[in-house]
Formats: sequence, structure tokens, C-alpha cells
Amino acid sequence: MHELSLAQAVVGTVTDAAVANGAARVSLVRLRVGMLSGVVCSALEFAFDVAADGTAAEGARLEIEALPVVVHCPACGTDGALAELTRFRCPACGTPTAEVVQGRELEIASIEVVVAEEATP
Repeated sequence: MHELSLAQAVVGTVTDAAVANGAARVSLVRLRVGMLSGVVCSALEFAFDVAADGTAAEGARLEIEALPVVVHCPACGTDGALAELTRFRCPACGTPTAEVVQGRELEIASIEVVVAEEATP
């Protein structure tokens, strides 16, 4: 399950950024995950909770935006989302294409934090 190592990397990155900017903890992490990334989102969600345990991201919500596969057509110049992952053809003209312009991502889109003053009762 490589999602655990991915979750550990995400948690490390967001907690480092939060602490470096004076935050007490991370409350929300938003990820963008492409359909061709090889990531199983449900496994990543579970792994995130495990990886965040005992860190500044413990209890943080994880929101994942699943990104469709978008290809560029060399024939008509169209960028379009594939209807199915087994058919790499331009959605506009049907020309076969392997030029993927979106769908391989695993990106931290944003985080929300609680600053030290807000964290104290």
C-alpha cells in the first residue's frame, strides 16, 4: 500500500509548512488527485488519518478532488476529458492521442490551519 508513504509525505509537508508559519495545527488539507496517478483515494484517506496521528495534522479533514484525464488532440488541437480510461481518443474528433495534459497529479492544493492564538482556550 503505497498510499501510506504518500500520506506520510503529505502530512510532513503540510505540518512543516504550518509550523514554519506559526500555526498550532492543520485543520484541513485539500489534495488534487489525477485518475492516472495510481492513487486509491479511499486508501489515501485511511492512510492520512494514520500518518497524521500525533502530528500537527491530527484530526485534520482531508478533501480530495478527483481530476479527470484530459488529453490534447494533435489533429484538431482540442483539450478534452476522456469519457473512459480505455479509449485514448480525442473527445471532439476521435483521433487517437496519448498526450495527457491532466490526470497524473497528486498535489496539495491548499491547507487550512489554526493559529496559536485561536488554539488556546
